[in-house]
Amino acid sequence: MDTPSRYAVTLPGVPGRHGPIEVVVVRATDEVTADGAPVYADEAGTFRVGIIGETARPLAEPTGQGRHTCMHATPLPSPRCGFAPGMARPGTVLDS
Repeated sequence: MDTPSRYAVTLPGVPGRHGPIEVVVVRATDEVTADGAPVYADEAGTFRVGIIGETARPLAEPTGQGRHTCMHATPLPSPRCGFAPGMARPGTVLDS
């Protein structure tokens, strides 16, 4: 089975604050953790996780109150090349 090239990692909100979750898309790097898990990073390279199955573990110590050390990771399909004219790019806010 091929290793997915991208995952959506769900970061829960701060417990007790009823804040929204945050979802970060990470892409495979050429690195592996000490236990052999593939390393994934966000576009900026500041959020790095090791992923085994559907479990993402941050490589750096989580910061902030209530940050979790074990998060859900959902495999994403490989990105397609280019965008069709008139198609919204990821992160684009559409007027309703």
